[in-house]
Amino acid sequence: MELNVLMGHAPARVDDKGRLKIPADFRKLIEDKYGADCFITSIDGEHAMLYPMNVWYDFQARLAKVPSTSIAKQKMLERVNYYGHAATIDGQGRVLIPSVLREVAGIADDVVVLGNNDHLIVWNEERIQKRLAKSPLTPEDMKELELHGV
Repeated sequence: MELNVLMGHAPARVDDKGRLKIPADFRKLIEDKYGADCFITSIDGEHAMLYPMNVWYDFQARLAKVPSTSIAKQKMLERVNYYGHAATIDGQGRVLIPSVLREVAGIADDVVVLGNNDHLIVWNEERIQKRLAKSPLTPEDMKELELHGV
C-alpha cells in the first residue's frame, strides 16, 4: 500500500554533521509529492518540524493575512525564524537540522520521526517518550475530538 500522506513513525539517525537521514518511506513521499526543498523549524524548541517548501509557503501565506500588529504573529515569526533554516534533501536522503535546534531540542544520534499529514516532526527519543507518558490522551480529549467528527 502506497501512502499519500505522511503518517506513522520511524526511527532515524542524525549524523555527527547534524544531518538527519530521512526514513525511506517518508523521503519517497516527500520527494514525489513536493520535491527536495524544505524548511526546518520549531515553535517551541522541543522538537523539529520539517516542512516541504510548498507546504511551508502555504503556511506563510496564511500567516501573512494576520495583521502585522498581532503579537501572536510576531511571537510565531520570531520562533520559526530563530529556529528555522531552508534546506534541501540530498541525494542520500539527508537534510541538515539547524545547529541551534539540534542543541535546544536534543536532536542528535537516534531520533524518532513522526509523520504529521503534510510535514514531519523529529523528536529526541527520550523526550517524546516522556511527553507521551506525561500527557496521556484523556476522555475529555476524546470528547473534544468527537465534536469535530473524529
